[in-house]
Amino acid sequence: MRGLGSSIVSEDPLAWLTELEGVPSAFAATRDGIDILLRDRGLRRTSPEMTGESLLRGAHASAVLEGSASTLEQVRAGDVDALAADAVRVSTELLGLVPVLSRSPLQVLARVHALAAAGSVPEQELGRPRDAEAASSLRALAKLLTSETSVPALVLAAVAHAGVVTAAPFASHNAMVARAVERLVLVERGVDEKSLTVPEAGHLALRPQYESNLRGYATGGRAGVHAWLLYAAEAYAAGAEASPLH
Repeated sequence: MRGLGSSIVSEDPLAWLTELEGVPSAFAATRDGIDILLRDRGLRRTSPEMTGESLLRGAHASAVLEGSASTLEQVRAGDVDALAADAVRVSTELLGLVPVLSRSPLQVLARVHALAAAGSVPEQELGRPRDAEAASSLRALAKLLTSETSVPALVLAAVAHAGVVTAAPFASHNAMVARAVERLVLVERGVDEKSLTVPEAGHLALRPQYESNLRGYATGGRAGVHAWLLYAAEAYAAGAEASPLH
């Protein structure tokens, strides 16, 4: 997968990421903060409605990052533009895909794109990679998502997110798909099992850094990956602050 350094050979293809300066401590601190939020507040206040609110906030933030002008209040009311409608459509089915992620990530990626892009691209392009190179990138991502890895789940989520954006395997909505997959990884890997944090809102709050670090991930080699991971730890902390538990 582009951006991860093809010259690095390891049984654990992601192990080298935890050797990058500052990455282990940054993600440990972020995970501690998420755990405290979910333990201290979540145990007392968690409800399906809060999960729904988190998904709604995430859909709004993801849509804005994609170019939507809809406000959160409009999203709640169902009075939305096309991009916000796309993001809400993804959010309504997203958690149902959690059990599928570990056994068939390609199916999940295809379904998320089909939800996001419905009505925007020809039906035959929904969920299908653009070309052979895109198909290869998707297979590489799927292999990472099902691999036995020692890296923190937050790191895997960040890599999956940047990997989808960088490869841009679908005809449209690649970044929206990437943010949805990121949330799925956080749920499936046990970081946030009830999906109460809002990583998409973390990215929106840090939008200039988000966009610049994604560009760096795609073009900056090892240094770009390093910078993206340090950014992602900060963004996930911001996503926890955006949780309806606050």
